[in-house]
Amino acid sequence: MYLSKKIRALMGATMLASLGVLALGASTASAETIDQVKQKGELTVGMLVDFPPYGIMNAQNQPDGYDADVAKLLAKDLGVKVKIVPVTGPNRIPFLLTNKVDLLVASLAITAERAKQVQFSSPYSAAQIVVYGGKDRAIKGAADLAGLRIGVARASTQDIAVSKIAPKTANIRRFDDDASAMQALLSGQVDAIGCSTTVAAQISKRVPNKYENKFVLLQQEMAVAMRPGESKTLADVNAFVAKNIANGELSKLYKKWLGTDLPKLKAS
Repeated sequence: MYLSKKIRALMGATMLASLGVLALGASTASAETIDQVKQKGELTVGMLVDFPPYGIMNAQNQPDGYDADVAKLLAKDLGVKVKIVPVTGPNRIPFLLTNKVDLLVASLAITAERAKQVQFSSPYSAAQIVVYGGKDRAIKGAADLAGLRIGVARASTQDIAVSKIAPKTANIRRFDDDASAMQALLSGQVDAIGCSTTVAAQISKRVPNKYENKFVLLQQEMAVAMRPGESKTLADVNAFVAKNIANGELSKLYKKWLGTDLPKLKAS
């Protein structure tokens, strides 16, 4: 009888210990990414390194660019170190979903299809396609392109956008690439071009105060991506984005890499 009581007591203690381990394991498993990041003291970020100026490899063979600076700023705000993992367009979402990275700061445009796989933060960046021309020309919208020569890179996003909205009397001239369209503008072969704000910034740097963005053809917004269902992670990243848009830090980084102010972004 005495032995039986000892065995029962031992079994009871073992069961309690097992339940404690299980509870601890469940607690760890249910912890959100942002909690785990703060606990380990390091944020692992997936980033494209073949999409300049958003993501590049610098002379020291380290990830660099606008997205790298955003990732570093996010880690600084969280009070942790940052580890940037190069990803590609096709594998960036799989890397996130298989826990190879904590978050993606990888020039990921917000789309309805992608939102079925990942959770998006408020946008922290955007790529704009604009009509760009001389300051002496009054071009405020599509109707003002009537009768003008508009240069675009053939079969590009801007070619499609300009072709869609240009009046019938506009003369759309197609070139092999953005560099050729840029040269056509500088040499007076065209009155304006459709281009990204990155290309526009390059022209402005070469010829200051002569040309300007006339109007936006389209804007593609980019967001930090995280695993679905993590409300606390989302809240913390959104707070980071809101804070650094309000204080101008994200615009400062955008101007550093793209040569222009951060576009006005929609709230998520």
